[in-house]
Amino acid sequence: MRIYLDNCCFNRPFDDQKKLKIYLESEAKLFVQQQILDRKYELVWSYILDYENGQNPFDVRKQTVSEWKDIASVNVMENEDVISFAEKLTVQGTKAKDSLHISCAVYAGCKYFLTTDKKLFNIDIKEIEIVSPIDFLNEMED
Repeated sequence: MRIYLDNCCFNRPFDDQKKLKIYLESEAKLFVQQQILDRKYELVWSYILDYENGQNPFDVRKQTVSEWKDIASVNVMENEDVISFAEKLTVQGTKAKDSLHISCAVYAGCKYFLTTDKKLFNIDIKEIEIVSPIDFLNEMED
């Protein structure tokens, strides 16, 4: 099964771990990454992940996240289908970068889009399930 982790999900372990929710999301995300390494899931990467990660002012964070590009099974490049679907999401009120991330995941055939951005959980979209790392693991347990 293909999954997509957005930039905020990749960066969650760098956030303040004193907050329980952040700590639990970080642990869940790290567990998912181990499952990717164990080949239980296929990771999808994208040009918008490259772009957004490249904007990170912290070199350690940027390098740590960029290493996952080489582990990804699929790397989605910008194309007309991705842009077209992202534009539809943007018209519905989703921010441009978020729309591009989701569009890349849909284009690559991902079943799940993992994020820690709670604003994205309310997007009405049938093409992919948008979940937190914790919710993803809960769904995989069922």
